[in-house]
Amino acid sequence: MADGARARRLPRAVRERQMTDAAVRCFARHGYQAASMDEIAELAGASKPLVYLYLGSKEELFTACIRREAGALLAAVAAGVEDRSRPADEQLWAGLLAFFTHVADHPDAWVVLSRRAWTQGEPFAAEAARMREEIAAFVAGLIGEAAREAHGEGEITGRDVTALAQALVGAAESLADWAAGTPGTTAKEAAATLMNFAWAGLGNLMKSERWSPR
Repeated sequence: MADGARARRLPRAVRERQMTDAAVRCFARHGYQAASMDEIAELAGASKPLVYLYLGSKEELFTACIRREAGALLAAVAAGVEDRSRPADEQLWAGLLAFFTHVADHPDAWVVLSRRAWTQGEPFAAEAARMREEIAAFVAGLIGEAAREAHGEGEITGRDVTALAQALVGAAESLADWAAGTPGTTAKEAAATLMNFAWAGLGNLMKSERWSPR
């Protein structure tokens, strides 16, 4: 009885966080369809009616998980590049390192974002796509800023910048999946791999050296 009373006295925000944490674990393990609200409630140490009361239906809960984890990932990348006075390559490195570190530290969240949300269809895929576009826009800002510092306006077009950002984000997502399934791969190693791959090409662009087919 005392334990139940203490649980009921927890602030609602704390209980909602516990429930969402449990839901992320459950959705990551089983996927949306196989995840059960009973298991989520059990993992959270709450009753199933309380989960429904606080967080709504299973669909609403899954959407809330995607939004929360997407927001946390975006915030981590932005925090990594907080010092915008650094050279462009250092800013990109800081952003990549923040991305891979967050993914490594929150593996269940990454499974939800990178696999579960996309494979379940709408409206969940749209939430994941929104996250990808926000990250790509942030990366495009870094690349565009670097280009302007190197050449001023006009040398590298906005279309170039957008395409490069999309390519970099796609590569980061694929590498994050690979790193998550490859024991012993650290976030720093993954970030360095992508940095070495990407900056060689970006660095050449900053020097107006473009590859073209013969």
